Amino acid sequence: MSSDEYAKEPEDVARLIIKRLNEGDADGVAALYEPNAVLAYPIDQPTTGREAIREIYQEMVNAGVKFGNESSLPIVQFENLALTSTQSADNTGVRVQVVRRQVDGSWLRIIDRPADSSS
Repeated sequence: MSSDEYAKEPEDVARLIIKRLNEGDADGVAALYEPNAVLAYPIDQPTTGREAIREIYQEMVNAGVKFGNESSLPIVQFENLALTSTQSADNTGVRVQVVRRQVDGSWLRIIDRPADSSS
């Protein structure tokens, strides 16, 4: 599996999450989130913490979920923070994330909102 590859740019986080989930690597997906990150899934009951996020992705892996590649929208960056987003592959909304540059120069998600169908 590819968990040793890290996100060198903000947009790499989404690409690596898709790659790792499609490889069945829930641990590798969770490693792309900060330890206290928040995943707005389910949308009305956000999940907090890397281990809880890993469990959500493990359920997806167990269910055979595969992610398609999605087009990145323009990134908004301020110092060590970046707002990233993609148009969902099924065109039902926009996925929005906040990532933060780590001390080693890599990027990790701190806030993840998988979909906003109201867009």
